[in-house]
Amino acid sequence: MIVAYGVANLLQSVAATRTTVHRTFDPGLLLRLAGHRTYLVGLACQVGGFVLAFLARRDLPLFLVQASVAAGLGVTAILGVLVLKWRLPVAEVVLLLLLFAGITALVLSARPAPSKPLGTAGMITLLVTLAVIAVLGFFAVRLHGAPGSVALGSLAGLAFSAAAVAARPLASATSWDALLADPLLHLLIAHSIVGQLLLGLAMQRGSTTAAVAAMDAAGAVPAAIVGLLLLNDKIWPGREWLAGIGFLVTLAAVIGLTRYAEPQHHHAVARETTRAVVDRTKGPLLTPAVAEGPRPNTEPGNPAQAASTGLRRPTTRS
Repeated sequence: MIVAYGVANLLQSVAATRTTVHRTFDPGLLLRLAGHRTYLVGLACQVGGFVLAFLARRDLPLFLVQASVAAGLGVTAILGVLVLKWRLPVAEVVLLLLLFAGITALVLSARPAPSKPLGTAGMITLLVTLAVIAVLGFFAVRLHGAPGSVALGSLAGLAFSAAAVAARPLASATSWDALLADPLLHLLIAHSIVGQLLLGLAMQRGSTTAAVAAMDAAGAVPAAIVGLLLLNDKIWPGREWLAGIGFLVTLAAVIGLTRYAEPQHHHAVARETTRAVVDRTKGPLLTPAVAEGPRPNTEPGNPAQAASTGLRRPTTRS
């Protein structure tokens, strides 16, 4: 599951930065992303990770499963080094070691147990939560830059957290008929779709770091609390301190790793854009002296403007 989510994070982030930025809460973004082969492969990996996480939630507490989902970013960082030639700072190596230690502590402290039923009140709460997240997302999409990434990423994390809460008792279904007839399945699907849309919008706001860090924090903490209070999640007696330290260390390591993953990714996109502009113009980019001259063409999509102002121009691939 961790490996599957790590690959999905990398591929979906690449696809999101190469898609035209959406300024509204438009589900059409998912259709545009679906036109990217990179995104589809990443989505397949995410579906695989989702299925494995669903099966894990049948017996394992949410604080372990959700922290492990977030730990997929460690795999993203390692793949970035091996495939995209990202640099490997010493601090990132330390964070990867802390991530491994945190997950190990959670594994040692988690006590397997079946989930309790969520009940009608719990399902109504999930439905209301879905509506609130959608309404907040409609307004948060108007934010730009890092604030937009944090707001949309946090809402995506809450949606995925609610989906995890629905999945914990749903995974205990005794048959396919019981699974398909359970209202929790519809809530699980709805929260997952809304979370996926919000995450795509968050990654388009220019800061994958802010988006992923906010999503991981908002996705892990609420689910862990609900699981311990309502869903029969258990910790081995005497290991509560180990679970607490492991959860905090894992979450801190994941948030720290986003700092190294995002800048290198966007620098790589910027280098590709620069090479494309140079190839088209058969010459160097605008110099500061030229930039002080006549005002460049400001039509949308003008490559010279994007290069001279330092703005990243999202590209699309058919």
